[in-house]
Amino acid sequence: MDGIYRTGKVFSVKKSQPILVQSEGVTRDEEFYFLSNLDQNIAVIIQTVYCFKQDDMKCSKNVANVIKQALAKVLVHFYPLAGNLTISPDGKLIVECSNDGVPFVEAVADCSIDVLGDITIPDPVILGELVHTIPGAKNILEMPLLTAQVTRFKCGGFVLGMTINHCMTDGISAMEFVNSWAETARGMSLTIPPFVDRSILRSRQSPTISYDHKEFMEIQDKSNMERLYKEEQIVYNSFYFDQEKIGRLKKLAMEDGEIKSCTSFTVLTALVWRARSKALKMKPHQETKLLFAVDGRSKFSPPLPKGYFGNGIVLTCCLCKVGELVQKPFSHVVGLVQDAIKMVDEEFIRSTIDYFEVTRARPSLTATLLITSWTRLSFNTTNFGWGDPSQSGCVTLPEKEVVLFLSKGREKGTTLLLGLPRTAMKTFQDLILA
Repeated sequence: MDGIYRTGKVFSVKKSQPILVQSEGVTRDEEFYFLSNLDQNIAVIIQTVYCFKQDDMKCSKNVANVIKQALAKVLVHFYPLAGNLTISPDGKLIVECSNDGVPFVEAVADCSIDVLGDITIPDPVILGELVHTIPGAKNILEMPLLTAQVTRFKCGGFVLGMTINHCMTDGISAMEFVNSWAETARGMSLTIPPFVDRSILRSRQSPTISYDHKEFMEIQDKSNMERLYKEEQIVYNSFYFDQEKIGRLKKLAMEDGEIKSCTSFTVLTALVWRARSKALKMKPHQETKLLFAVDGRSKFSPPLPKGYFGNGIVLTCCLCKVGELVQKPFSHVVGLVQDAIKMVDEEFIRSTIDYFEVTRARPSLTATLLITSWTRLSFNTTNFGWGDPSQSGCVTLPEKEVVLFLSKGREKGTTLLLGLPRTAMKTFQDLILA
């Protein structure tokens, strides 16, 4: 590729042709691998990168080979990732257990890893060079479930770039997979072996829909937001909230006595929902929806098995008019978020599974904010033998409606990550920092 400028320096990457890494030495009788209804609606590719600085005690010349061999070994446990996504006779996503393998690319960058700078903010152009994608793929069925790329830098540092289909893992199981891969590279046994049987989340024999599931509700765009997204460039930005800022938000939420306690997640979610709606110039009579994922593993009785491999999350929903969102006290918005969390129990999750079984509906994202929180995921402890990553990040966000909450290393604050049309981002920034 031609050089791209990054932090004032030219950055270019030379890639090898991908090879297919198959699961090592195990054949299975299983022809197809079942995906639950919680997996069906999130078949989007998540692209992440992990930066490892030079280890003065250990040369990284053979790092690609170590990570590749470890991938073949760990795929014995996570064998569906070496298969292909296809459609079952009843019209659902399912994995063909072909063991075709995971595309693996070795690459070399002609600069120091420091040229990357801060990778907290998505950069599809630069960071996109550090992951292996399939540009000619016409749809999700033509994309591998997992790809890996190891890029070595002149300084001895390296980057592991990974793409994975969200239908295979939520954040928790993705973290457990990557950490298992790293443990394998260090010659260790798996701390958390995967529980791969997703049939425990099959729909009930007689599907029972016991909630109205407004998360699937279609909303009309009465504020012409789509035109804004088409006419303006999408820009990405991140905003860091330390404990002091979060403390002030909690105090604001509780000052009128309507709510007695609140978490960092609920106040930040309320703040972002309100500010983003204003920034996109949503009209007062515009309905707006907030979706966010709740981990359902502990909501079941008994809880889902440790190491459950798949999506154990469910989307919950708040719905109101923008006028209510921006005019009522901050405590009211925080209360809406709290109510949506309280709604999620085992029956809600079972009802969601059954709802998809009956309707095959997909959540509508018009006038919607979708928040995903990775604050409790320990991606920065992924050690392949060259120490923990110095930083990690997303190449891009999977949908324009998504806002990502991230932890910042070992600090206790939260980083918000989002993309908006340029003028909306300026307004959002003014509101969020006010």
